[in-house]
Amino acid sequence: MIRVMQGRSATGGVVLACAASAFLLTGATQGFAQESVAVRAPMVKGALPVDDPNAAAWNSAPLSQFPMSPQVHWQNRIQEATVKDLKIRALHDGAQVAFLLEYADPTEDPDDSAALEFMVGDKKAHFAHGQPMAQVEGGPVNIWFWKNKENKAVDMSAKGFGTLKAQAHQDVKAKGAYSGGAWKVVFSRPLTTEHPDEDAQVKPGEFINIAFAVWDGKKDASGELREKGSQKAVSSWWYFRAEPPPDYSGYLYAAMAIAVALGFQFVLIRKLKKGQST
Repeated sequence: MIRVMQGRSATGGVVLACAASAFLLTGATQGFAQESVAVRAPMVKGALPVDDPNAAAWNSAPLSQFPMSPQVHWQNRIQEATVKDLKIRALHDGAQVAFLLEYADPTEDPDDSAALEFMVGDKKAHFAHGQPMAQVEGGPVNIWFWKNKENKAVDMSAKGFGTLKAQAHQDVKAKGAYSGGAWKVVFSRPLTTEHPDEDAQVKPGEFINIAFAVWDGKKDASGELREKGSQKAVSSWWYFRAEPPPDYSGYLYAAMAIAVALGFQFVLIRKLKKGQST
């Protein structure tokens, strides 16, 4: 009897060890899925809230927040910008991606505007319209621009200041809603397009660069816009990733490990009992 109990204790240790290994496997998988990515877009089922900045579905998206500062790389600059920081969420459904920008703005104005910017291709670009800078050769960028006056998006390209232009094809949609001294603006587009030389291509699981810009469309006492063109609030480059479909292989390996351990325990106990009976 003592030998059987010892055998059970030993096999129990094997089971616990295997279960612990299984836990580490699943924990590692979950930890990787929760790694710190600047902006993460989980994959969801059902329609994306592309037309509703206030949709409850946005609450399921991780919230990221970034500092904004006045653009100082171009001669037409301002010393202070209205928007100090910006919050962003993102979702995708395997076909389309949607971003929700949120930021404080004391007044709603026709010329209030916001934009997302992405590098295009493998060439590194500066966040200031892809403008060549020291140690940055300069490359093409894809800019998704929204203005309150039209309340729609313009899909644009640039490769340095003074080269910004609307694309012949328009793949991006946008819609903004103002309430309580803050803007919420939704941008959406297919993950990939037929224009890889002009558009950023989003592949689930891969990191791409993303930057932001915001213009306060309020006018000063002389009737001039406070922020326009290069006079705006900008961010530096950050990272974005559309999450791949969930990977449950860690749970499968854990179940297999536990099954093997239990099978080993069963065989070992039978052998111990058979040895005792003889």
